[in-house]
Amino acid sequence: MSINLLLLCLPLFTSFSPCNCHSKPKDKNNASKIKGMFVFGSSLVSNGNNNFFPSQSQLNHLPYGIDFRSGPTGRATNGKNVIDFFADNLKLPPFCPPPFSDPSTKGPQLVHGVNFASAGSGIIDDTSPYATNATNLNTQIDNFEKVTLPALEVQLGSKRSDFLPNYLFVVGTGGNDYLFNYFTPKFIFKNATDLNPEVFAENLANLLYQKLHKLYSLGGRKFLLISIYPMGCIPQVRFFLPLEKGCFGILNIDVQLFNARMRQIVDDSRTQMPGSTFVFVNSYKILYDIIKDYASQGFEDERNACCETEGGKCRKDGEVCDKRDKYVFFDGLHPTEATNKIIATKAFNSFHKNEVFSH
Repeated sequence: MSINLLLLCLPLFTSFSPCNCHSKPKDKNNASKIKGMFVFGSSLVSNGNNNFFPSQSQLNHLPYGIDFRSGPTGRATNGKNVIDFFADNLKLPPFCPPPFSDPSTKGPQLVHGVNFASAGSGIIDDTSPYATNATNLNTQIDNFEKVTLPALEVQLGSKRSDFLPNYLFVVGTGGNDYLFNYFTPKFIFKNATDLNPEVFAENLANLLYQKLHKLYSLGGRKFLLISIYPMGCIPQVRFFLPLEKGCFGILNIDVQLFNARMRQIVDDSRTQMPGSTFVFVNSYKILYDIIKDYASQGFEDERNACCETEGGKCRKDGEVCDKRDKYVFFDGLHPTEATNKIIATKAFNSFHKNEVFSH
């Protein structure tokens, strides 16, 4: 079931006209309409939280943002990320939701939600310190509960139970727990696990479920879960396999174990989180399908990064390709705006259960 179908079927998913990011609802009737998003996860859904604290994962320099209306912001791509396209589809104001770590994100700026996502973060607490001092998912949820939620109650003048069902909770995380944890040798990361793939995926999914249930207990009712991408296909991985024509299959197989459990959470939510609505966006399949038949989607390069990379990230002020809309990936880890648009469009319009699934 696509998100658009949910928008038609569920009154709480009705959007409203664009306005300033800090605007308040005009009347009480408007309270029945979706107000914005709370976003949790990693760099794929972040809009620059790492800019405001010491971190090696600050992406606030060119060529990042080269095609974005305000230039580099910390988004891990050349233009819009998938959250920006979600906001466009929901007709939220420009630049909403704002990053939590920005000191100006307070008062009226909270009305359309907040983005807590942090580049390099993971579901496992130990993943984040290794991955360049990111804000892990636990801390992101703590920031929501202890800082944003009380402030939003004051701003809106109502209880959380009255307004939180009007917000969409987007969670896009887990990839770094594989890339910077499970797939990392112990001689590099001493806390790397030696669990077999099935057990690791099960444990990681259980951790995610606990955190989702925490958001549910706080009042969240509308959830959108984004699967992990095919990690064996990203340029940073394929760089080390120059003779391989395809993707690194072992990594993809392991990641799919977790994605399958994430989809199971959607099924389980029927009974375990009554009154909630969960949507699972299988970005793994969407992106993998693009890579397999990239020419039919208008791309010319599905293997290489568009920018000159260093450690998977774009080198600051480094070279960048001219035809950015023809590349699937912008840097060694993240898609281009063109790819993000396809993923978001599928999320809102696909009726294929293997792409978008909901209970």
